[in-house]
Amino acid sequence: MSGEPRRVLVTSPRMRAARRPRRKVTREIDEQTGLGEAYMRSLVRAQLRLALGVCAVLGVAVGGLPLVFAAAPDLEVLGLPLPWVLLAGLVYPLFVAGGWWYVRQAERNERDFADLVERDA
Repeated sequence: MSGEPRRVLVTSPRMRAARRPRRKVTREIDEQTGLGEAYMRSLVRAQLRLALGVCAVLGVAVGGLPLVFAAAPDLEVLGLPLPWVLLAGLVYPLFVAGGWWYVRQAERNERDFADLVERDA
C-alpha cells in the first residue's frame, strides 16, 4: 500500500457550476426573439385551429339545410314550413351556442398560454 498514491479530496467553495441567467419568457416575447416568436406562434395556431373548427361545424350545419329543404319541401312542423322552423329554431341557437363555446375555448387557450409564460418566468 505504500506504493499507491494517496487519495486526495478536492473541495471548492462553489459546489455547483455557474448557471446562466434565465431570461423571462415575457421578455423573450417582447423582444421578439426566436423563442418568443415560437410561443406566440403556438398561441395563434391554437386560436386559428379553434376558429376553423367552429366555422367548419357551423358551415356544415348551415350548408346541409338546402339538402333538408329539398328532401322535404312541403313538410310542416307546428303549422309552420320546415325551412322557417329550422332557420329560426336551429340556426340562430346553433350560432349562439357556437359563439359561446368559441369564446370559452379561446379564453381557455389564453389562460393556458398565460400559465405557461408565468411558469417559465
